[in-house]
Amino acid sequence: MHEITLIQGISLAALVFVLGIDFWLEALFLFRPIIVCTLTGAILGDIHIGLITGGLTELAFAGLTPAGGVQPPNPIMAGVMTTVIAWSTGVDAKTAIGLGLPFSLLMQYVILFFYSAFSLFMNKADRCAREADTAAFARLNWTTTLIVACSYSIIAFLCTYLAQGAMQALVKSMPAWLTHGFEVAGGILPAVGFGLLLRVMFKAQYIPYFIAGFLFVCYIQVSNLLPVAVLGAGFAVYEYFNAKAKAKESAQALPAAAKNDEEDYSNGI
Repeated sequence: MHEITLIQGISLAALVFVLGIDFWLEALFLFRPIIVCTLTGAILGDIHIGLITGGLTELAFAGLTPAGGVQPPNPIMAGVMTTVIAWSTGVDAKTAIGLGLPFSLLMQYVILFFYSAFSLFMNKADRCAREADTAAFARLNWTTTLIVACSYSIIAFLCTYLAQGAMQALVKSMPAWLTHGFEVAGGILPAVGFGLLLRVMFKAQYIPYFIAGFLFVCYIQVSNLLPVAVLGAGFAVYEYFNAKAKAKESAQALPAAAKNDEEDYSNGI
């Protein structure tokens, strides 16, 4: 087991502060788990475990996207806590995903609270808009954003630094069957996330590529998944240019079809 130092705790809080702003504004998408876990691993001095937890957590969150008022678990706290738990307690990355999920749900409940609480500022925002007071309107937006970012930092610091002793004791006291259950659940989550993603974007014309990738991974001995990624990139480029060519042909055929459908008004009728 490893101990998180005060400097590391403060660094994680500062990281989550920036990522919280990015998630609130959906600006650069730095809040994705694969980036969050990698940066967390760098702060903890173990990028390798950050990459492992990042890959698994990203797959778990691949198909989890907000839909109206329905919000998925928070990806920032999921990434941070999965990496912290795996590094500080020594458990498997799959087990760490299951143990880190409650922290992700906690942060999402806090975000949902802000969604409701910030409605109190709507009257002031409407007044600023009517008066064309852009400076006050900007201050209002930055104030709410900073409140959210500070909440991220405080919760991350409490969970990673102050609660690490209790967290390590909890993991150490868990029986083997419970730890194995978290490992199984954490191993299933990436498959569930990828399945949700396929449910949204999977189309009939992509089935040959899916079969090709499956055969490549299962029946060709490769040391890593980089050749699969290169193969997928090749398929993506082919589909892009193929779709572009079809769109160009449709655009060229459209004027002729429109001309044929055009009515003849030469006789005045």
